[in-house]
This record gives sequence, C-alpha cells and structure tokens, in this order.
Amino acid sequence: MTLSRSMRDFSLEVFFSEWEFKAKYHMTASDMESLSVADLLAMASPEDREAYQSLWLGYTQTWGAPELRDEIANTYERMTAENILCLAGAGEGLYMVAKTLLGKDDHAIVPTPNYQSAETVPLSICKVTGLPLQQGTMKGGWALDLDALRDAIRPNTKLLSLNFPHNPTGLIIPRADLEAIIAICREHDIWILSDEVYRGVELDPEDRLPQVCDLYEKGISLNVMSKAYGLPGLRIGWIACQDKAQLEKVERYKHYLSICNSAPSEQLALIALKARDQILTRNRQLVARNVTDLEQLFADYPGLIEWTRPLGGCVAFPRFTGPEGGEAFCRILLDESGVLLLPSSIYASDLGETPADHFRIGFGRDQVVKDGIIAMRGFFETHYADFRA
Repeated sequence: MTLSRSMRDFSLEVFFSEWEFKAKYHMTASDMESLSVADLLAMASPEDREAYQSLWLGYTQTWGAPELRDEIANTYERMTAENILCLAGAGEGLYMVAKTLLGKDDHAIVPTPNYQSAETVPLSICKVTGLPLQQGTMKGGWALDLDALRDAIRPNTKLLSLNFPHNPTGLIIPRADLEAIIAICREHDIWILSDEVYRGVELDPEDRLPQVCDLYEKGISLNVMSKAYGLPGLRIGWIACQDKAQLEKVERYKHYLSICNSAPSEQLALIALKARDQILTRNRQLVARNVTDLEQLFADYPGLIEWTRPLGGCVAFPRFTGPEGGEAFCRILLDESGVLLLPSSIYASDLGETPADHFRIGFGRDQVVKDGIIAMRGFFETHYADFRA
C-alpha cells in the first residue's frame, strides 16, 4: 500500500507526553540506564575534565566540534571526521535526510512496524511503500523478506530506510542479508538510511552488523548518544556518509533547525565516546540480565505471552495471547500496577496493517526494570493465576 500525506501527530511521543513521567514503572523505555554528570566525568581524563569545566558557552560549529567528529569517526572502519555531521539527536537526522534526499516525484521503502518518523516524514514528501517484517520461528522471531523488497522497488525508488537492531522487535538481520540488500540498492541506485542507534548492545556480539556507510557509497549511517550509550539528555547524534556532497546538503538544512549543538553536550559526548568500551560492556551485561529475568517471568505463565528473545537493542515486541487482548492488557496493567508498556496500536502504520496484540517492553534500565518485573509478577498472579506453570 502506498500513500502520500501531511505529517500526522507522532503517536509514541503523544503517548509519552502523558505517561512517561507519570507511570510508576517505565517498562517500555527505549534507552539504556543513564549516567550522572559526575559518573561520566569520573571516566574522563584530567585534560577532558578540565576542558568541560572551563568550557566557553558560546556557539559551536554546525558540523560539530572537530575532536568530537574525530572520535565519532573512530567508531567506523572507513570514515574520517570529514564524513561526520553532528546533530541535535537522531530525530533531526531522520527528518533532514528525508527532506534533502526526497522530492515529490520520488519513492521510498520503509519496513513496518517502525519508529514512526521513518515513515511519516517521507510520506509528507512522496509516495512510500511499507515492507512488513515477517514473523516466524527464525532466529529472533522476525525477518525481512528480500523478495518483497525487490518487488517493492519502482523506477523512481530513491531511498530505503533500515533500522537494525530494530525498534521495536529487536531484529538483527544476517550479514549476508545486509550485503544482499546493498547489492540490490546498488543495482537500482537507491540510497540507504540505516538507523544504527542500538548497535553495540547485541545479546550476542557475533550478531553485530557492520555499519552501512562503511559498506556502501550511498549509505548513510545514523547514530546517537541516546540509546546504546544511555545518554539521551545530551541530545547528540550524527550521520556518517561517504558522499560529502550529500552531507553538505544536510548541513545546510540544519541551519534552519538546530543550527549547532550544545557545547557542554558535545564535550560530555566526547568523554563518553572515549569511554565507550566501558559503557557498552556495562550496558550489554545489564541487557543480558534483564532479558533473562523477563524470560523467567513469561515462562512462569506459559500461554500468556508469546515471546522470542530479541537479538539486539533494549526493546522487544512480544504478543499478549491472554483473553482480553493486548490493548486492554496494557491499559489494565498501567491502571492497577503502574507498569507502562507501549501497546501495538502506537505502531499503527499508514503503509498497511501491523501486528495486533503486541506490546513494546524495554529492558535497558536497572532498578526500574527489576521493580517493574516484580510488579508485573504480582499482576499476573492476581489476574492470570490459571496460566501459572
């Protein structure tokens, strides 16, 4: 199904505006456990700590601080600082790339379900085709159908949007599939915008994919300090691309949006990236522990939750198979136990049907996940004792 229309309200953000800071147990957070400024500064070298404390609070460079761009480039195989453009978060990148790449006569392809702006922004510009992820017994429980991708391509297809590890399913496609996708896009001269914000917190590091900008001359890799690094308060993201002319188009568009980033945030992001091995190791351990605890909860009530272990990221998209349906389950759980989940209606798409009765659950945070699992267990015991193993 293909449509083109003005941008609708961002359903997830509207929902979070009401509940994110009101619910007792935020069990659908899409980021890792964050750090305090003091904790982050403790990881800094004396020179970087002094640079932060003596920082001049003027305007910064639109492209980003040179030392920050150098450090970001070090997270890639083939990129240099000239291939990096810093952003005010990842959402700015999703918006600007679509606005600079697409025109009204173009066509884009977006897998579904998805993070809404990946489809809503292109839809405000041109025709878009949804590419539904397939459910089954494959590793991770989800898959992207390469034949369906080939069938979706039109002569005017300009952009394919990808996101692995995927929000909300936790899918990571096999490397062979990624290489096949790049070959398909190269054959048809299609850009790939690859949202890689969860890269680094895979359940099995062997599943980690290379970054698209390192593999493909028309690949744009998007990343941010918010998700895998757990530092959303910094609002520092970036895109990486081999094509410097395309980067310059995005940079010129940025002049109408954020213009430049926060100086303190850039310095703190630099410190975090230099300590990335320490931060990501901690976060992978946290994800592994929380997933194990969630699996035990669901195993104790067989037949209630259809669960497949995600492959990466810190969210999953299980299906509620109990009697009242997934939407009612999420509402009653929130009302009675203060546990916040995202019902699958939040992932409704203008591009076609998306899976019903699912919910997004997050497992990247620390104490709130421990406490939330306890609260969910109490709710299950009260409402679903018949399912108890």
